[in-house]
Amino acid sequence: MKTWHKNIQEIRGPLLVVDGVENVGYEEIGEIQDGDGNIRKGRVLEINGTRAVVQLFESPEGLDLESAQVAFSGESMKLGVSDSMLGRMFDGFGNPIDEGPEIMPDSHRDINGNPINPGERLVPDEFLQTGISTIDVSTTLVRGQKLPIFSASGLPHSELAAQISRQVQMAQIDENNEMQTEDEDFAVIFAGIGVTHEEAEFFFDEFEKAGTMGRTTVFLNKADDPVVERVTLPRMALTLGEYLAFEKNMHVLVIMTDMTNYADALREVSAARKEIPGRKGYPGYLYTDLASLYERAGKLEGYTGSLTQIPVLTMPDDDKQHPIPDLTGYITEGQILLDRDLHGKDIYPPVSILPSLSRLSPEDDYVREDLSKVQDQLSNAYAKGKEVRELALVLGESALSETDQAYLKFSDEFEKKFVTQGTHENRSLIDSLTIAWELFSILPRTELKKLKDKLIDKYGTHES
Repeated sequence: MKTWHKNIQEIRGPLLVVDGVENVGYEEIGEIQDGDGNIRKGRVLEINGTRAVVQLFESPEGLDLESAQVAFSGESMKLGVSDSMLGRMFDGFGNPIDEGPEIMPDSHRDINGNPINPGERLVPDEFLQTGISTIDVSTTLVRGQKLPIFSASGLPHSELAAQISRQVQMAQIDENNEMQTEDEDFAVIFAGIGVTHEEAEFFFDEFEKAGTMGRTTVFLNKADDPVVERVTLPRMALTLGEYLAFEKNMHVLVIMTDMTNYADALREVSAARKEIPGRKGYPGYLYTDLASLYERAGKLEGYTGSLTQIPVLTMPDDDKQHPIPDLTGYITEGQILLDRDLHGKDIYPPVSILPSLSRLSPEDDYVREDLSKVQDQLSNAYAKGKEVRELALVLGESALSETDQAYLKFSDEFEKKFVTQGTHENRSLIDSLTIAWELFSILPRTELKKLKDKLIDKYGTHES
């Protein structure tokens, strides 16, 4: 039987403070009833003696201190999970927002997840193909990795996220050194956090046109939906991802955009709680909170499935030192950085490979033998080409040596042929490596110092 508490002390924004409670736990779900008998839900954010702070999942409009009352369920927030959720759309509280049938869950799981024993984690090493050259070659993604995209306002991160969602596939090298797609269970979970109506329609259209909706689950919070929902939505998405990966043995990719909206929602709730702010007004526990999401990616011993994350965040004022990208970079295994200058040249995707990196590499069994060396040589040659470009601005191109002019041409062709590809152009890893070797032919063989002679003889066009 429910015990209703009427001694509500304060209602401020999305928070409600109630006194005189007993045996109430952190993250416990509560029901708030107004004077007209309407019920809305919330969760316990803080317990101090007999006083509890409850975060409302809906607007506090209509609540007053005299008539409102609160009852606690004794349970934390859970999501009913099932593989029948693939092909469906949900809000940030896990409620269906499409016209599909009711979900019959196989089980109910705490959205905060279960702690993972570090000793059971496996080192991610299996190649995950996205069909995008600047990712597959230069910032290689592997199963179980967390690799964020750092973007900024006005850059095409939504287009890139949608393209990855469509094109991602597991691949390996066969005995003929050809990339082959494996017939494996794979799922994409797309978490849209605080997206505009225009962005939401864009993602829906992209998934439907590509015919991938059957193996995609969408959790969506629009810009005019409750702010509190942005805090629960990524946890809902990751809870389903863990179930599919470690119960159904699927390879799951979770794309979360935009994590800046998530962090802003945390800041708003923190301000309502009157907490002492940290950098830029964000709560001091922002690092810990982000880690509680990102660290749910991985591969585990005894399971054949995996959970891979691509969080997308927009850097306020293009500032990489802003707390959100700064802390994200400490937690994740690299980053893919979108560049405004490349975007200004009409280059898509505008991935800047020099500051981008992936701290994890696939095992040689899953990729072609030359991948890591090609990656190093591309970065080295492109960096030298950019240096030569700056020198040419001072001295003029006529003053450059033949080698310098070759680097200048390499830099331009690299951006035109390797970085640039259409929003629906799906390149295999072999295709991307072939383009890279064609670009290396621009440079003298003596300048390919990152490549072994046997690789140049096998894949290059230079004379021995």
